[in-house]
Amino acid sequence: MMGATRASGDRRHTLVADLGFGDAGKGATVDRLCRAGGVAAVVRFNGGAQAAHNVVTADGRHHTFAQFGSGTLHGVPTQLSRFTAVDPLALAAEADHLRALGVPDPYALLAVDRDAPLTTPYHAAAGRLRELARGEARHGSCGMGVGETTRYTLAHAGDEPTAGDCASRPRLLSRLRLLRDRLTDELGPLAAPPVEACAEAYTSFARAVRLTDGTRLRELAARGPLVFEGAQGVLLDEWHGFHPYTTWSTTTFANAETLLAEAGAAGEGLRLGVVRTYTTRHGPGPLVTEDPELTAALPEPHNGHGRWQGAFRIGHFDAVAHTYAAEVCGGVDALAVTHLDAPRRCRGLRICRAYGIDGDLVERLPAGPPGDLARQAELTGRLLRAAPALWDTPGRDPRHWSEAIGSLLGAPVLLESSGPARQGVNDLRSMGKSKYVSGKGSALSV
Repeated sequence: MMGATRASGDRRHTLVADLGFGDAGKGATVDRLCRAGGVAAVVRFNGGAQAAHNVVTADGRHHTFAQFGSGTLHGVPTQLSRFTAVDPLALAAEADHLRALGVPDPYALLAVDRDAPLTTPYHAAAGRLRELARGEARHGSCGMGVGETTRYTLAHAGDEPTAGDCASRPRLLSRLRLLRDRLTDELGPLAAPPVEACAEAYTSFARAVRLTDGTRLRELAARGPLVFEGAQGVLLDEWHGFHPYTTWSTTTFANAETLLAEAGAAGEGLRLGVVRTYTTRHGPGPLVTEDPELTAALPEPHNGHGRWQGAFRIGHFDAVAHTYAAEVCGGVDALAVTHLDAPRRCRGLRICRAYGIDGDLVERLPAGPPGDLARQAELTGRLLRAAPALWDTPGRDPRHWSEAIGSLLGAPVLLESSGPARQGVNDLRSMGKSKYVSGKGSALSV
């Protein structure tokens, strides 16, 4: 079953989501959209400081975007929405690197919703302790406390520290102490700095950035097109991913659609799904098409083994999983296909169109409503027993790969990338045309 698409209509804004397990090229895709000009802002709509969106410019500069939007090198402002966990300490380090790359005042390009939850060293320490306690059943946490931030917010709604609290030192100190004490009582001593030291850094953050309310997005949308930049991938979604190897975040387009509606632009977002020509995963969990030989054939310049996440794993293109992702997203309007140089570098690269599971041929994974984690865990168990059973081999021509992926996922390919110095992109206002416009600039290899 193909992923559903909507009629193109007038899609003024662009919503970018990864249809895999992450690392497909969202950052470089957003960078390319912003380089085209006219973008009013990049809006981050999920995740937090654990995001790692690599952009390599034509002149060789490289930055891994975590909290700043991936249009920053083009001077495009970033809005961190209330769905994004904000880590001021990690943000400061990222700002320093952007300055070194020639962005004179990164904080001048940044605005943060007051209701965005804070990720603190206490969250990070607690999350790492939980992951260590899982032993061999580790979930593959990034170790940065983003999931723990969501966990605490759900458990203690109204007490969680937020970006807005950074403007009030007494309120901030009270909430940080309560957070530290609760987590210490539950897990034992936390390897984290004193509350007063955190508060000092956070009040400096509040002075450096613009803190906003819910009216900000409406103002930005009135100025021009917005690009909504997602984090991680749909196959890691908190409700639709393969539990328990998931994230505490909604990685579909849902948050972006909510923000657009609040900005008075409901239905005006083009849903752009990003996929590689092969499927990757960082850490444990199902990866049905995994092939260890691809690791040597397709080396990763910006991804590797992580202390908390684990190994960076590579498999052939998994049409079954990516079609499932498109379906649970509510459909995609268009695709960005990255790493189109890979089929030429790796002759054996293929597309898996069906699995064999317990003697059955499975071409489609059933999508269910959000909230049923037992159902998702059962699906995970089936996938851990699955093996590729039906293959397509498009060959080495990148055009054949674009055509095959677009056909399998049921959406037009509007953006292609073929390595660090070559890329092509369609004008998003001309959906349905097959003619590509060549461009040069930032790499779309992540």
